[in-house]
Amino acid sequence: MGSNRLRMSAHKPSARSTRALDWFVFFLADVQTGFGAFVAVYLTTEKWTQVEIGFILSVGGIIALLGQVPGGALVDWARSERLVAAVAVATIGVSAFAYAAWPIFPIVLLAAVLQAASSCVLGPAIAAISLGLVGRSAISVRLGRNARFASIGSGIAAAGMGACGYLLSSRAVFFVTVVLAIPTILAIAHIRADEINPEEAHGSVPREAPSDRRERSIAMLARNRPLLEFALVLALFQFANAAMLPLVGTYVTTQSSNWAPALIAACIVLPQIVVAAISPSIGRRAQIWGRRPLLLIGISALVLRGLLFAVVHDPHLLVLIQVLDGVTASVFGVLVPLIVVDVTYGSGHFNLAQGIVGTATGVGASVSMLFAGHLGDRFGNEVAFFALATVAAIDFFFVLFVIPETRT
Repeated sequence: MGSNRLRMSAHKPSARSTRALDWFVFFLADVQTGFGAFVAVYLTTEKWTQVEIGFILSVGGIIALLGQVPGGALVDWARSERLVAAVAVATIGVSAFAYAAWPIFPIVLLAAVLQAASSCVLGPAIAAISLGLVGRSAISVRLGRNARFASIGSGIAAAGMGACGYLLSSRAVFFVTVVLAIPTILAIAHIRADEINPEEAHGSVPREAPSDRRERSIAMLARNRPLLEFALVLALFQFANAAMLPLVGTYVTTQSSNWAPALIAACIVLPQIVVAAISPSIGRRAQIWGRRPLLLIGISALVLRGLLFAVVHDPHLLVLIQVLDGVTASVFGVLVPLIVVDVTYGSGHFNLAQGIVGTATGVGASVSMLFAGHLGDRFGNEVAFFALATVAAIDFFFVLFVIPETRT
């Protein structure tokens, strides 16, 4: 069995499958970009009230949060990660068409639910396909490559859809999303199924005692202390991180309303450029340095970003500070699935574990918005930024003193 696992980990995918995965990640980022801020803009042009728009966005957020664990479990259960991903992308395409064609409340609500639920399986599916293709020994480099193509896709899509919305209409953004779903599905179809090792994709399930393997591994996952500790790290991280850009957006709007859209767009695009530039090197460094030093670097960048936002008031300098967000995003984009692989390898429930940490991330982000919004309203944005930086510092010391190195 040991030699068999070694053989699986050393498996080399073909250039066709590698390129197809690149394009799948790229186009998927394009598709998902259409469901960001464009939803609120589009529904506003359709004369929806802010209450109705807020309800739709809240329902989508709740489904995305509650669906993380079931989504990961579905990818673990499925025998074809490619099929799961293709169905999810097709569902998102249908949802986008429903938004554009029938902007009435029941249809949009159903579309929001389907889109959010489908998105819950795509992150685990990409990680599973990547692990099944390259094996554990090469997964860090592959994840760095995934982060690069996702970042490029998001940046190009944001610019392209913004231009499309400006030149045509906000409704056109969703028709573009429908069109982009087609090459996304074609890309996943070009990944050779026989090159995705199913045991690697699910975390190398042991073949012994198949009758009780599932129950035993799930129980082990629930008692997996490194996994639960890492989930806490991610919850604290998102608690500190999620509200920073919205707070910057409100401040920039009050200081320079004419330039606010361009400045906020720059705040989004600049980190994507950084992610595209350095993510592959993060993947390589994770194999050389280990995971923990990079994790500390990523959180340190978040602490510094929060402190700078608290003391810098020039809107243009605030954009430059967003370079630090690119550093943090690069580190966490690579390390989150990589550390989950490290701490769950052999359980056969790698994707369920991704759902667990995804839920922790969502909870942290939700609390962050409420916490920072309350502090910002009562005491000002400076206090809110200092508080968020403090939470990030707590996370830093938790990693420093509690979290062990997971590279083996």
